Amino acid sequence: MNKAYGFLRVAAVSPRVALSDPETNASRIIDLSRRIYAEQTPSVLVFPELSVTGYSCGDLFGQHLLLDGAERALERILRETAELPALIAVGVPVPYAGRLFNCAALLRGGELLGLVPKTYLPNAAEFQEIRWFESAAALGDSLAEVCFAGQHCLLGTAQLFRVGDALVGVEICQDLWVPVPPCTRAALAGAQVILNLSASNETVVKHSFRRQLVSATSARLNAAYVYASCGYGESTQDLVWGGSSLIYECGTLLAESPRFASDSTWITADIDIEKLDITRQKATNFKDIRKENRVYQVMDGGPAADTDFEAGLLRPLDPHPFVPADPQELSARCREILSIQVTGLATRLEHVGCKTAVIGISGGLDSTLALLVAVLAADRLKWERKRIIGVTMPGFGTTGRTKGNADALMEGLGISRKEVSIVPAVTGHLKDLGHPLEEHDATYENAQARERTQILMDLAGQEGGLVVGTGDLSELAMGWCTFNGDHMAMYGVNAGVPKTLVQALVRHAAEEAFPELKAVLLDIVDTPISPELTPAAADGTILQVTEDLIGPYELHDFFLYHFFRWGYAPGKLLFLASKAFEGRYGREVLQKWLDVFLKRFFAQQYKRSCLPDGPKLGSVSLSPRGDWRMPSDASAALWRKQLEEA
Repeated sequence: MNKAYGFLRVAAVSPRVALSDPETNASRIIDLSRRIYAEQTPSVLVFPELSVTGYSCGDLFGQHLLLDGAERALERILRETAELPALIAVGVPVPYAGRLFNCAALLRGGELLGLVPKTYLPNAAEFQEIRWFESAAALGDSLAEVCFAGQHCLLGTAQLFRVGDALVGVEICQDLWVPVPPCTRAALAGAQVILNLSASNETVVKHSFRRQLVSATSARLNAAYVYASCGYGESTQDLVWGGSSLIYECGTLLAESPRFASDSTWITADIDIEKLDITRQKATNFKDIRKENRVYQVMDGGPAADTDFEAGLLRPLDPHPFVPADPQELSARCREILSIQVTGLATRLEHVGCKTAVIGISGGLDSTLALLVAVLAADRLKWERKRIIGVTMPGFGTTGRTKGNADALMEGLGISRKEVSIVPAVTGHLKDLGHPLEEHDATYENAQARERTQILMDLAGQEGGLVVGTGDLSELAMGWCTFNGDHMAMYGVNAGVPKTLVQALVRHAAEEAFPELKAVLLDIVDTPISPELTPAAADGTILQVTEDLIGPYELHDFFLYHFFRWGYAPGKLLFLASKAFEGRYGREVLQKWLDVFLKRFFAQQYKRSCLPDGPKLGSVSLSPRGDWRMPSDASAALWRKQLEEA
């Protein structure tokens, strides 16, 4: 059995329709089901509304010959797909008690699991469904026992279908377009996946609205939404059918079919059921509303298919989840983040009544971003930029490159500059401790970080100012900061910004906000990340490279995002990282750095338990007053053991 990692593969199919020819449509549904399953082993296949007959049959739905043919065709589909271990949803007209219902038939292993009728029948403009069909509202919340296609099953909307660990709800086309669609009640009853069997024609701009509607519904319900619509072969007497199929998860598009194809089309995607469960678990309002919901009958659709997700994962997977790949989206994101940071700092400076803002400037990424934010905040407050004091504090490992960039940056921004060497004070301090200068251990490094913080704090007191912190989210996650050293400030503007995003923000600032400083800003981005606490090489090259010591920040940001947002176990983190960074990092390397991440994340919680104030910027925040409350004594043993087993 292949590892599922919490995923469920689904397919939305738009077959070429033979209008009013159930036998031909049955053949195509059977052939496509077999073909798609053989190629991609989905656990769920969804066909369009009335796919057994075609949607646009009009008054032919009043002909018993067509209805009888549709029932026989469904019997055949049941019989000839019995060997497929997948839930299959097809659209079929179902007569019951003198009424005709537009239904989704749910099949698995030759068994008809249930019939779900359409509730909201469109009856305006080009649609006249009330002419032929009855609404599911005629049945109320009850489930009717029926015999159809040679099998006994239930007919009604209060049904969910279990596939492995997933619960599947069903609605039909127009059901989605109403103020309170049936999928809302199904999701509140536990359905993580909603299937929509649709027949949505194409008009100008309708597709854009359709996409927005499916996206927003999946986001609102914390669900996956699989939408399959009819296409080629439907009547073009007055309308054109494009065969639009969509798969969304929590507002994110996973797959979309080409429209206006002249043959059958299908799309497949891997839905993350585990992600949906944890998202709902965290959504307190979702749980509050659930109390008001009606009871659904859950039909057992069997285990999920034995899909080989290791062979290929069918969903977008961004190796840099904090940094949008699209340049326009990235630019908009950077502008918004800078606005949040600037507003936060400006508000704090004004509230405290500061005369100045004090920042330690190293020539590295984090202090550069903090300084740019401080300058923009000063401009907003209509301060003279000289009210910002940038302090360089060269130590044992400071290089000419970083010192030069720090000086050039401060000069170009027009702020006040101050330089205080920490070498004499740290040398004396280590001598007092009896610590050899040549012993470059944690004591040697931390003494420098704490001396720098002391200088900044005392200078801020002297000048009536506020110390602006520079440490970022990635460093907080890894505990890569000195407790009561660079760990401490009076306001931490970068506390919500992961390292990969810090780089993007500085690049953005070089292009848009401070183009006159583009050369120095881009050189800062290109400088190896280092605390510069141990001596450099004889030629000035930085020897203490952070990513050599604790691992690449792009990996740690990837681990942090998925660990924090979705609560993924190490085995799944390792699997996702192997897909996201395929060809760049081997599995052993990923496992090594993931283990480092887990060890440090758990061991360094005590530093996060006493963070200074700072603005939340995105969906990941480690503030103990906000999104992350974890005991400092928590053990990583369970997580590291699972990683070892993975």
